[in-house]
Amino acid sequence: MSVLRLLEELEDIVESGSSIPFAHKVLVDRTDILELIKEIRIQLPDEIKQAQWIKEERQRILVEAQQEADTVIEEANKHIMALIEQDEITKQSRKQAEEIIAQAQTNAKEMRLGARDYVDELLSSAEQKLIGLVETLQENRNEIKGMKGYQK
Repeated sequence: MSVLRLLEELEDIVESGSSIPFAHKVLVDRTDILELIKEIRIQLPDEIKQAQWIKEERQRILVEAQQEADTVIEEANKHIMALIEQDEITKQSRKQAEEIIAQAQTNAKEMRLGARDYVDELLSSAEQKLIGLVETLQENRNEIKGMKGYQK
């Protein structure tokens, strides 16, 4: 059952409730209303669930990128130590180690930036979907508020 259908059902319950004279209030069955609210929550679009997934995925990507960068740097350091032990190529090994570290840092930075851009695009898309959802919900609330006999 769609969220809109559930909202229509909620509207029907309110419209068919017993009116309290002179009070502009309606008596409704609490259980029916709570069940509908529970069902609406269950039926909310996957965008909300997707936003949570995006948040978790962003964190996972960043951690993975950092781990890969750390691994590259660790391997570079091991390589440097091995070259230092060989006296005749110490100067060359230092230069090479610096290049490896610089490249590893550049790669790590690029990976982090790429991951952030990717996550930002996903979050932007989810944000737009959620904005649309919020606007729809506000319109539905405004429609309910505009109905005869509605009093907050």
